[in-house]
Amino acid sequence: MPGESRPPGVRRVAVIAAPPVSMFNLAIPEMLFGKVEIDGRPGYETVICAPDPGPVTTTGGLDLVVPHGLDAVAAADTVVLAGSGSSTDTDPRILDALRGAAADGKRIASICTGAFALAEAGLLDGRAATTYWAYRQRLAERHPSVDLQDDVLFVQDGPVLTSSGYAAGIDLCLHVIRTDHGAAVANTVARLALVAPVRPGGQTQFTQTPLPPERGASFAHTRAWAMARLDEPLGLADLARHAGVSVRTLSRRFHAETGVSPLQWLLHQRVERAKELLETTPLAMDQVARASGLGTADSLRGHLTRRTGLTPSAYRASFNRLTAAATV
Repeated sequence: MPGESRPPGVRRVAVIAAPPVSMFNLAIPEMLFGKVEIDGRPGYETVICAPDPGPVTTTGGLDLVVPHGLDAVAAADTVVLAGSGSSTDTDPRILDALRGAAADGKRIASICTGAFALAEAGLLDGRAATTYWAYRQRLAERHPSVDLQDDVLFVQDGPVLTSSGYAAGIDLCLHVIRTDHGAAVANTVARLALVAPVRPGGQTQFTQTPLPPERGASFAHTRAWAMARLDEPLGLADLARHAGVSVRTLSRRFHAETGVSPLQWLLHQRVERAKELLETTPLAMDQVARASGLGTADSLRGHLTRRTGLTPSAYRASFNRLTAAATV
């Protein structure tokens, strides 16, 4: 809680509820950060706060009781602004708290329409940012100094992160967890929360084509099947055969569900698996490449460098969890 001591190694997250706050937005950080455990101990402490502790109006017309004031922001490592039903006239106390957090070098994030308050506070001037696609034009018109990114899930520019619509807040929080604790921990949290593994921020935030009505079936079972076989030479025909559809139908409906093609999704999962192995095992580079389905050490190097800007050796040196555990 604000002003109280916390166990060593626990990161504190302050989630600001700006009325009328979205209950779903507010629940996302608590749901995901609350599932992080490092060596059996909580990885985060999440505190929900508001300008006036007490009842806070939600977009659904209900009131939530928020016990903490904005002093929680000063005690936090990361500040998350939940989306609100209002994109104008943010409480000046919230703006001051955000500016103070930025001046202190804290990591600051917004979910959905929370980007409007960050922009109003001046924190997005000259920065790359995003928001829910339906409000993108409004944000561009009101804050032309923002480098607005079209049709992405989330954007990180220095210590400031912004996400698009509701569910993209999940992707943003998983990205924060991966940054702090590595891909293995983030993917474990995703599995516990029954959500998709960490997705790249540049993935499209919405799809133009609705899911086909026939059978109403999802390809989630095929994605889970593929995740267990990333080291095998899977292709479109293998995925289509498992799903019981044609390659053409698989490609069309898979993209409608995930926003990417089956092979793009498969490559992303293989790179994520390689990152997990680099973080959590001492395997040689060629073994990591084979186990993740990337084939060769050269292929691993090429894909990882394009995705992270780091070679496999540099990535392991930066994020290896075995070395960190040995020094605890």
